[in-house]
Amino acid sequence: MKAVLCKAYGPPESLVIEDIEPLKPGRGQVVIGVRACGVNFPDTLIIQGKYQFKPATPFSPGGEVAGVVKEIGEGVENVKVGDRVIAFTGWGGFAEEVVADAARLIPMPGGMDFATAAAFVMVYGTSHYALKDRAQLKPGETLLVLGAAGGVGLATVELGKVMGAHVIAAASTNEKLQVCKQHGADEVINYVTEDLKERVKQLTLGKGVDVVFDPVGGDYSEAALRGMAWGGRFLVIGFTAGDIPRIPLNLPLLKGCSIVGVFWGAFSERDPRRSQQHLQELLTWFAEGKLKPHISASYPLEQAAQALNDMMERKVMGKVVLVMG
Repeated sequence: MKAVLCKAYGPPESLVIEDIEPLKPGRGQVVIGVRACGVNFPDTLIIQGKYQFKPATPFSPGGEVAGVVKEIGEGVENVKVGDRVIAFTGWGGFAEEVVADAARLIPMPGGMDFATAAAFVMVYGTSHYALKDRAQLKPGETLLVLGAAGGVGLATVELGKVMGAHVIAAASTNEKLQVCKQHGADEVINYVTEDLKERVKQLTLGKGVDVVFDPVGGDYSEAALRGMAWGGRFLVIGFTAGDIPRIPLNLPLLKGCSIVGVFWGAFSERDPRRSQQHLQELLTWFAEGKLKPHISASYPLEQAAQALNDMMERKVMGKVVLVMG
């Protein structure tokens, strides 16, 4: 079977595609025939040795897959060969097959295609956990989303509207902001051409925003924090800008606001029961047409490096996926 391999840490161009031996499941595992694999920002880090997990080389990036169970290992009873499933593997998904723990598989809903399934759970799961558990977002509150046209940002715009918030989307181009409007944003800010803090002040009539969702980091974090309302919640999601900001701690003191970390992966492992409840709510909203994942591009396995470069260069709107076959 074909696999994209990282043989030494480096840029996407250093990846190679090779034929390797078919995989075999261990006890409690299954082999999945991958039909689609989501491309996510951590994939760009793991191939450079910059992620918190550093698998031994050679390995395939890609941790969010959708496909069909091909083979089951000893002791597996919850799935059977032929089942359509979603799996989170950490890495290994940029390949025609991947091994996954059977206990952590998610059955694919009947009305969901493979590309959508590979682009859905991670971004919506992160956003839902952030808004519902960490921010406790209430109807009528104002939500500011940074990096709003990215995968997790666009999911947050949609979920903010479903949960009754007034959503302000901030992104770097007018084209990206147009996509945000199509997914429900009430107001938009181009933070390249506009002053983020002042624009937030104008849009909220001086009150500030109740919740900030920040997957970007860098220079915009402090400006967004300065635009918060009293008692607001600043959600730290990640740092796609590359720089981890150093926030003056007098700001949360003066505003009576909270800076809250969001680590969905750890949450789903530590509290699998509640995580499953969250997932069921998300899948219900999807079935009702309230959530509409935006897949801006699909690539064949052979163009994995291009997909990763597009992610690194922040050209992606919504999600991109690799599609096998």
